[in-house]
Amino acid sequence: MIIKRLLAASTLVLTLAVTANATEKIFVVERENASLAIIENGLPGRHMEGMHNMNHGVVKFYGQDGYIISRDGYVLKFDPKEEKILKEYKTSDSAIGFVINDHYVAVANYDNKSVDILDRDLKPVKSFATGSKNVGIKIYKDYLIFSQMDNDKITVLHDKNGGKKVPDFEIFKEFEDVGTMPFDAMIKDNHFITGFFQSPHFGVVDLDTMKYSKIDIMLGDRKPVLKVPHFGFWSIGGGHVFIPAVGDNKVLVYDSKFNFVKNIETEGLPVFTSLSPDKKHMAVTYSGKKFPVIQIIDTTTLKIIKRFEFDGKVLHVRWSKEKPLLYVSVNDTNKVAVIDTKGWWLSREIFQIKKPSGIFIFEDK
Repeated sequence: MIIKRLLAASTLVLTLAVTANATEKIFVVERENASLAIIENGLPGRHMEGMHNMNHGVVKFYGQDGYIISRDGYVLKFDPKEEKILKEYKTSDSAIGFVINDHYVAVANYDNKSVDILDRDLKPVKSFATGSKNVGIKIYKDYLIFSQMDNDKITVLHDKNGGKKVPDFEIFKEFEDVGTMPFDAMIKDNHFITGFFQSPHFGVVDLDTMKYSKIDIMLGDRKPVLKVPHFGFWSIGGGHVFIPAVGDNKVLVYDSKFNFVKNIETEGLPVFTSLSPDKKHMAVTYSGKKFPVIQIIDTTTLKIIKRFEFDGKVLHVRWSKEKPLLYVSVNDTNKVAVIDTKGWWLSREIFQIKKPSGIFIFEDK
């Protein structure tokens, strides 16, 4: 009996230790300070400096490596545990998006109008000149897919090395006249889905058959778009696809086969839809007069259940995977607000964050 109790106690201690070690470290883009703020255990801490122009800075993690692209075209590799920059490489004067896999980093550039392939240590491998701003870059198996905003085109590259080492990409297929001004995209299963700035549809490439189709969007009277919604922040869950409408106060809801379900009327022009880890709730952010507002949608009833308004523009939200928390960057008042998602109340506010925008979570396991 004593031995059993000791074993049970040891198991409990080990479980608690593992849980304690699986800690989220939060990196927040400080939009105007060329830096990242770091939040640990709910407290603001250090700042990583020297990140170049972070006006549209994006952070991604791949295993134990961190990567950043700056608006002025730098790609940086950093150690998220030691919080040190390891290497940087400038691909252009304006970078907008990037993707990572085991062997490479691919960067979509606005200016110099190219897509650049680097190895994981940021050594240049190959560059594809397109004569266009490039957006919506994604990976599917041995393919790299992106849209050419100025040419109304979707390009598919194929890796001749079959994804087994540093890639050797070549142009595999291009879809012409897909819609006017594609601006962002996402991958859902084997589908590359892209949205357009000036077309009342979104486009879908079946990456297994390499066929393209257009899905009409049901919109009312279009309103001026003050901020282009990033379709990379579409949300998929509970058998639904949630899409922020371009220029209308709606979140569009489709089923998993892109059949129209309904429009959810929203308070403002939606920018981001961000789904909770359990896919039961979705946070929606807005532009213009409703910048300080976020609304929470129940993904089962497809109804808005909660509203929060802050004392400044909300530029980003991020759900914790470990705790029932939603982090909100409030740019004008230099803070990250934390919402308790069990009771739906403002839990606390983390200050000393300079002009925050993007929130990115590294799971230190």
